[in-house]
Parts: sequence; C-alpha cells; structure tokens
Amino acid sequence: MSDSVLIVDDDEAICKMLQKVMNSNSIESTIANSGSEALAQVQRQTFDVILMDIMMGDMEGFDVIKKIRANGIQTPVIIISGRDEDYDALYGLSVGADDYITKPFRPLVVGAKVKALIRRNKNQILSVRNVLECGCFRYDTNTLRFYKNNEEIFLSSKENSLMRLFMSHPDQVFTKEMIYDQVWGNTVAVDDNTIMVYINRLRGKIEENPQTPVFILTVRGLGYRFAPPSAGSDK
Repeated sequence: MSDSVLIVDDDEAICKMLQKVMNSNSIESTIANSGSEALAQVQRQTFDVILMDIMMGDMEGFDVIKKIRANGIQTPVIIISGRDEDYDALYGLSVGADDYITKPFRPLVVGAKVKALIRRNKNQILSVRNVLECGCFRYDTNTLRFYKNNEEIFLSSKENSLMRLFMSHPDQVFTKEMIYDQVWGNTVAVDDNTIMVYINRLRGKIEENPQTPVFILTVRGLGYRFAPPSAGSDK
C-alpha cells in the first residue's frame, strides 16, 4: 500500500504544487480545500501525514488540529503557513502539530520532511515490544495508545514518541540533545522552547498538578527524567 498524505489548503496553486511534490516522492495525495472537508476526510480514510494550512475560509488550521486530536486521531501533522511568527509555530506545536514550515517553501525540503516523518512513524508501529508498563501507566507500542489507570489518554504523534522514550527508560535522565535525536531526528532544527512545549503538554495530560509534577521531572542543568509510580499507585 502506498504512503498517503492529506493536503489541507484553500489555495489551489499551493495544493497543486504540494501534490506535485508528493507525486515526485511516490506518495499518494488527497486534497481538502477547507477545514470541514479535512475533518470529513480523516474520518473516512487513514493518512500517513497531514499537511495543514492555518488560514482557511471556514476555520483555522489550528482548530482543525485540535478537533483531530480530540477525536483520538494521531496522524502526524505538518503545518505549512504563510505566517512566520514564532508564536504561531509554538502554538501550532502546542495543539498537536509535529512540524511547522513557512511559505514560500522549498519543495525538496517538504518532500524530505514528509518522508522522514512517515518513516519514523512506521518504525514506531513495527516495534517488537508490544506493551510498556510503569505503575499506573501503560503504553501499547503497536496501537500507539496510552493509558493511565486503564483510562486512555490521547497523545499527539510527538507526545507519543516522548512518552514511549520515557517509559522505555524509566528514571534515566535525558538531555535535550538526546530528546532531539530520539524524537525529532536530524531532519529538523528544534529549539529549547519546542521541547518545553511538549513536556508541558504531557504534564498537563498525566500529572494531577502540572505545576508540581511528580512523573516528568526537570533535572536542572541537564534535562528531564521520568519517575514511574510504584505498581498499583496513582500518586
């Protein structure tokens, strides 16, 4: 089965250009010209990556991503936008996007990033180990589903990668450089703010009080450590 990408943009010229890029990389593409059409498409079909514009007629791309994640759809999302403010990029990552590319973009770079994201996502799904368990937490590496006290918590693609990394190595201190390498790889430049955004999002989902975390701990001057609860404990 061919890899497939959903292109969400109300600009026909951009859609055609992105479709051409996908075709040149042997990736099938489907076009949605509005946010509502994109939401309908992801309910009908599974995609390997979603390329999302921010400014559309019916709703912002940010809102589309929020709805996709709220529905438990974990398909990786790359925002491609003409807005180049740092705030937009950080906000996009905070609501569940995996990368942010500004227009005008270089077709070769877009194609390379899409292929790299598809490859990493598939490698995670093909993991030999099925279930990671740490106290009240459980992570199924085949289905990429995460649970706390047997209640499912929906994670974005990057949140999944981070949680899997932490649960695979409980109590290990990960520097930011190690997290960059394991979660983002070498295809995209990631700054400290990006790591912090995802750590804070995870804390917001798994901690009772994200302001005083007990599971994902900051190790001053080094990075982060996952402190698993004892079996049967929910802290």
